[in-house]
Amino acid sequence: MDATGTSPDDEDPVDQPRPNAHLRPAPDEATDPPLPEDEPHSTPPDRAPENSVPVPAAGGADGPVRQAAEAFAAELIRLRTAAKLSQLALAQRLGYDKTYVTHLERCTQAPTKPVARQADQFFGSDETLTRLWRAYHTARTASRRQQPQRPTHQTPPRPAPAALHSTLPRDIAAFTGREDELHRLLRAAENGHAPVISIHTVDGMAGVGKTALVTHAAHQLAKRYPDGHRFVDLHAHTAGQSPADPADVLATLLISIGISPQNLPDTLEERAALWRDRLAGRRMLLILDNAASPDQVEPLLPASQQSLVLVTSRRRLIALDGAEPLPLDTLPPGQAAHLFTRLARRTPTDTDHTAVTEAVRLCGHLPLAITLLAGRLAHHPAWDLTTFTDEFATTQDRLGELEASDRAVAAAFDLSYQDLPPHLQHLFRHLGLHPGPDIDPYATAALTGVPLAWARRHLETLYTDHLIEEPTPRRYRLHDLLREYAHTLTTHDPTETRIQATQRLLDYYTHTAQTAQTADHRLDATQRPRIHTITAPDAAPDLTTREQALAWMRTEHPNLIACAHHTTDNSQPTHLIALSHAMAAYLSQQGPWYQALTLHQGAAKAAHHANDRLGEADALQDLGWVRRVTGDYAGAGELGGQVLELYRTLGDRLGEADALQDLGWVRRVTGDYAGAGELGGQVLELYRTLGDRLGEADALQDLGWVRRVTGDYAGAGELAGQVLELYRTLGDRLGEANALQDLGRVQTELRDFTAAADSLARSRALFAEVGDSQGEAEALNSTGALLARSGEPRRALDTYQQALRLARQVGSPLDEAHALEGIARCQAHTDTQAAITSLREAVTIYQRIGVAETATATDYLTQLEAEQA
Repeated sequence: MDATGTSPDDEDPVDQPRPNAHLRPAPDEATDPPLPEDEPHSTPPDRAPENSVPVPAAGGADGPVRQAAEAFAAELIRLRTAAKLSQLALAQRLGYDKTYVTHLERCTQAPTKPVARQADQFFGSDETLTRLWRAYHTARTASRRQQPQRPTHQTPPRPAPAALHSTLPRDIAAFTGREDELHRLLRAAENGHAPVISIHTVDGMAGVGKTALVTHAAHQLAKRYPDGHRFVDLHAHTAGQSPADPADVLATLLISIGISPQNLPDTLEERAALWRDRLAGRRMLLILDNAASPDQVEPLLPASQQSLVLVTSRRRLIALDGAEPLPLDTLPPGQAAHLFTRLARRTPTDTDHTAVTEAVRLCGHLPLAITLLAGRLAHHPAWDLTTFTDEFATTQDRLGELEASDRAVAAAFDLSYQDLPPHLQHLFRHLGLHPGPDIDPYATAALTGVPLAWARRHLETLYTDHLIEEPTPRRYRLHDLLREYAHTLTTHDPTETRIQATQRLLDYYTHTAQTAQTADHRLDATQRPRIHTITAPDAAPDLTTREQALAWMRTEHPNLIACAHHTTDNSQPTHLIALSHAMAAYLSQQGPWYQALTLHQGAAKAAHHANDRLGEADALQDLGWVRRVTGDYAGAGELGGQVLELYRTLGDRLGEADALQDLGWVRRVTGDYAGAGELGGQVLELYRTLGDRLGEADALQDLGWVRRVTGDYAGAGELAGQVLELYRTLGDRLGEANALQDLGRVQTELRDFTAAADSLARSRALFAEVGDSQGEAEALNSTGALLARSGEPRRALDTYQQALRLARQVGSPLDEAHALEGIARCQAHTDTQAAITSLREAVTIYQRIGVAETATATDYLTQLEAEQA
């Protein structure tokens, strides 16, 4: 590592001459060596930094300030002269105007920290200029303190507005034109009290500025919709991606308004109904971007007449009832020219106007093409506008070989792409291979096979050049047209190169998911050594704690699912099996469970076809868990038998213990307590033989549960105490929550109501802490039973109703039925008919899932109906 803190491994590759070098003047080779191509553009080159100020004259309190500025200027001149650079050449390399460098050296303009750091990095001067800037800054600060302060009037700060959750992209700072269209969308808010919801569709060709318009309008409308603003990409025209499934979109929207992922309803209709219900009476601004069809949009529409929906699409959504269409054409020539000159940071002369008119005509007056072309020109103040336009026109035929329907856009994309050095071209192309919605520097490093430091700098360069977007810090994505363009470019790479890049990406996601799994043993579904050895990436995030692991899994969840689908489509069973198993425990705790079902079914099928018996057993076991929590006990039992046979055939004792435990759980919940107890004893012995302390704790808990439901409360309480201590020793917060709940249930049966209330309160708090909503619903049901037994039916009813809401959100039919039965028993004291209604719902669920509670609940229902008659 050198004195600047940069190691040789962090250096970018040597940049090669750019293919379009003929489009700009060549530097004087005698005094101007080639420019480093991959340095960030800190400041627009046609002006000095905004925080730069004049240097004070010598004398008085400002004397040390002047001396410090002169020292900086002297060192800058020395370094520039030693490098044989002119002021113009240095300004070009640092990305500033030559006039600013002249002012720095004459001490007529103050140095700034970014300039000092850039110059040190360029010259390799060991932070010499940065230290001189610090001396200047210190002197400047001291000088200001010695000057009398003018009294200032400060307006008292207004109270902060209520925080609103918004997923709007950042506003378009250089938004130009579209006054009529913008006025029409803004006027839509004035109709907020119309008898029906206001829906506006903005349709037009790719790159015409649909998203820019609705985003700009949304920011101006945001204050009128205090209940939130949502932006959703429906991916109608996203390369390598199918149009978004409305059910998946509704899952994202529901999660954004507070519904836990594992609480989502299963069907599209149920999710749409829940979405409409939650938005009833609220003022919500909803943008549905890049829509494929009316059928895709319709389920996503809220029913609230106070809400506003803006839809963009490349198609005219004629069949979308009640929508007001707003066709968006390319920009009028005058607006297009204004946009070009504004983004190019040029004030055109009389002769330049013709060149600007021709440039935007060659772009087809398409905003996206204009933005990219003008952006290139903005970073080259020395380029002549007329020459630039003429050369752009001569390249038109060559670039016309791209997609004919997007010819002007493809030309702009190709110019931007060809102007990149080879290593950035490589990165940009490879981004088109990524199957997920966004990417971070770690995944980029794996995909492209470069060090993490390079990936970070290269992504920042592409972001600066407007080739990628940064919707959230350090997470990047390609615009839909750029994704398609990059994907097309990869077809020119050798097949083996593409395969290796995809393999590295899948290795990264799978290995890191496995690392997240081991960060918390409750995310690690099994403790056996992995048979699917995945190559470790050169760089990966630090996931040593449960919090870090969960945060990474939640952030990367869409990418992990996309990679799993990609492996299914591309016959890569090893990654699909390993990735499915690595996500199993996370999906079981966090949901959504419908995704887990699809994922594990695909993994089991892939493992079977690949003759991977252990992978098949693991996938079937993961699938069985999901079937249990969703109430399919028959299916779970059938899978449990298959899994047990597979593990025994493989001689996998730990897998055998896990399978026996799963079968015991099914027997217990379906009322076969003797069978559950027998299996529990076998499981306990196996775990102890294997030295698996967590498995031992789980087995003891299962045995305690059997003792409690069979009336052995003393034995159940003894086991609950042992289990609680064991979980605490292991640091297992989820296990501790379950143990406290079991202990509270036993204490309720023993009529130790004070102790039971304490145990159940701590249990529920722990479930909430670890994010297990299903466990929280179960603890609420147990608390309701306690309150009912202790003579507080009204509080019990309220608690059961809380449990019912949570159980339905989670999608846990057993907890839902328990809550309904508890509600019925409380209602029976005052309203027999209401109790009968609630109990009928409970019995229906009990019968459907086939659990032990069916008989007692049915008998109680018969009794109530007889009393009512």
